[in-house]
Amino acid sequence: MRPQTKSVRFPILFILLLAAVLPGLAAQYPQPGPDRVAAIKAGKLVDPEKGTTETNQIILIRGKKIEAVGPHVQIPPDAKIIDLSKSTVLPGLFDAHTHLCMTLKRDRDGHNYYITTLLDPTPYRAIEGVANARDMLAAGFTTVRDVGNAGNYADTALREAIERGVVPGPTMLNAGRIIAPYGGQFQLQPEKRDLGTPEYAFADTHDEMVKAIRENIHFGATVIKIVVDDQKYIYSADDIRFMVQEAHRDGLKLAAHCWTEPGAHNAAEAGVDSIEHGEMMSNEDLQLAKKNHVVLVGTDFTESAAREGGFPDLHPVFVDRLRRAFQIGVTMAFGTDVFVYVPGETRGTLAAEYVDSWVEAGVPAKDTLQAMTINAARLLGVDRERGAIQPGLAADIIATPENPLDNIQAVRKVSFVMKNGSVFKNE
Repeated sequence: MRPQTKSVRFPILFILLLAAVLPGLAAQYPQPGPDRVAAIKAGKLVDPEKGTTETNQIILIRGKKIEAVGPHVQIPPDAKIIDLSKSTVLPGLFDAHTHLCMTLKRDRDGHNYYITTLLDPTPYRAIEGVANARDMLAAGFTTVRDVGNAGNYADTALREAIERGVVPGPTMLNAGRIIAPYGGQFQLQPEKRDLGTPEYAFADTHDEMVKAIRENIHFGATVIKIVVDDQKYIYSADDIRFMVQEAHRDGLKLAAHCWTEPGAHNAAEAGVDSIEHGEMMSNEDLQLAKKNHVVLVGTDFTESAAREGGFPDLHPVFVDRLRRAFQIGVTMAFGTDVFVYVPGETRGTLAAEYVDSWVEAGVPAKDTLQAMTINAARLLGVDRERGAIQPGLAADIIATPENPLDNIQAVRKVSFVMKNGSVFKNE
């Protein structure tokens, strides 16, 4: 038999409809052709990994990639000149913990996203994801890892639409359905057992874990997300290790949601690729995570974000764990877990606000910027493609009025965004 052509999933039809009813949405951000040449004149150019700044640099871009970088790069006569001589230029930012296809509306849902998942169908959530993806890109986040809560694979539809140039958005890795012990993060009722699906894939035996991972991959997931500990029964270290091995065998990394100290301990012991949240981690478990090369994506809620999310008392807990993790030397990647609607804000501006927690925890600007760029790129496995301004890498480039190495708050004032060589924003 001939292999079947990969089908377009149902929610993408609604994204195509959205593009049709908003004239020019797709055409407004054309993909660069293979011979299109641009030259950025950077007044200051930051290398986050080295923590250094060069002045008066030229970045030559051909098509989607960076061709040359330096003070004496020859600019071809047909190149489009982008003058950022009064700005600081740096690689596009990463958010390693997003939920683009879910928005909790406090006036409707209170602080209960269970209600959100019941009221918002998958097609609507896919369209919601379009708006959130656009706003993330506008804020300078050129790559994101979306870790579930997307209904019946709205995140896959969104990722595919971005990749095909149908809608603008960051480069995206997506988790599909979150894998969890029975109940996931919900408390179900005996007569309504199905209300936890399709939000979660319940897996309590090793056979169920294998099936859940493979179904996710089949339906387009590019990373595996598990919930370790939101029920009285939690995944053991052996359970988690088994799923890590299965995910790695299939070429995917595994992120582990850990809200308790025992859950984080089991995940660190099992050697997951990343622990999400981990606010209750002890110093011993942070040391264990460091030893086992586990990246911490702390989703370090600001005071306002914690209040809007419904757990205001946890802000100092997050900041304390962030401070301790930095002092111990745990590798960290920036991730936000923004999922609420706040009037006057966008998904992107809310995400950028999280640098406030890093400042409060005493993390230097250089280390925060590394978490937002190269550390996250390595965690996501895309560091050979993007995450730095170097020849051969994708032209994901942003600019700010100030140097983030001097004041990390500058990343909240992104004035220029280029993704894959195409200018999305230029103020």
